[in-house]
Amino acid sequence: MKTLFIDCGTQLEKVFRKVHRADDPPVAVNAHSQIQAADLPRLLDGYEICIDDHSYMPTAQIAQCKQLRHIVFCGTGASSYMDVPALADLGVAVHTYRGYGDTAVAEHSIALMFACARDIALSDRKIRGGTWGPLEGVQLLGKTLGVIGLGGIGREVARIGAGIGMTVIGWNRTPRPAAGVPQVPIDELLARADVISLNLSLTDETRGFLDAARVARIKPGAILINTARGALVDEAALIDALASGRIGRAGLDVFHAEPLKPDHPLARLDNVTLSPHAAFRTPEASENLLRCALDLVRKVQGYPAI
Repeated sequence: MKTLFIDCGTQLEKVFRKVHRADDPPVAVNAHSQIQAADLPRLLDGYEICIDDHSYMPTAQIAQCKQLRHIVFCGTGASSYMDVPALADLGVAVHTYRGYGDTAVAEHSIALMFACARDIALSDRKIRGGTWGPLEGVQLLGKTLGVIGLGGIGREVARIGAGIGMTVIGWNRTPRPAAGVPQVPIDELLARADVISLNLSLTDETRGFLDAARVARIKPGAILINTARGALVDEAALIDALASGRIGRAGLDVFHAEPLKPDHPLARLDNVTLSPHAAFRTPEASENLLRCALDLVRKVQGYPAI
């Protein structure tokens, strides 16, 4: 079965060459990281397996890829980039995996939390623009960190947060007694937390999880960190809450549509710190990410596990 890594890009290609073993199935590499949907039928012509980093896979275009039977999505969030049930109806199975970069994503969440608390990005922009003026920040010691989603990433966020002296509370769709975090109802978490870290997977049940009603319940002035998926949050309600100051600051690594356009309202708010869906981008996590993708390709093709 022929395999194409459709959006490897120059950054990941070096890592891919490092982790691809001589006894792995051969994989063709497209070195472009930005793929247009209209190009999918041409690029995937003759391929049964596609490795997808973070390219959109619209159903209409995939329907034209007659040989395609498997999409190996690099990570957990395939539902943000494709209609998984619709692709299944076409006979295309979507494979995902988790746990490759829990620490990397958690550290990025904490980095955004610090950056927001001390307005690092805004201060940087002001100094570069010729304005010198210290900004009043937020001290995190003793503040309450609310972690929504206590999977591998959420538990790492909780561990680091506790390590810097924060009081940590959590919420999970199903109770996790072994998480080591006091778990409270979601409305209580939203009302109590000075910092909220969103670490849920995106599913049909969690899409729009922080809707307008829940956004309105967030503690006034709180910091919201999202390194999970943009579609977990009602974007219009978030923008309104940030513009009014009800949510004091936000650190966002994920968005409803990516890449985020420079004229998007979130890009024009001074109390928002942005990063380009990069939370998992460390050498360690990238190597794990691509090794997991190759292991799935091996499994699909019937190669022995390594």
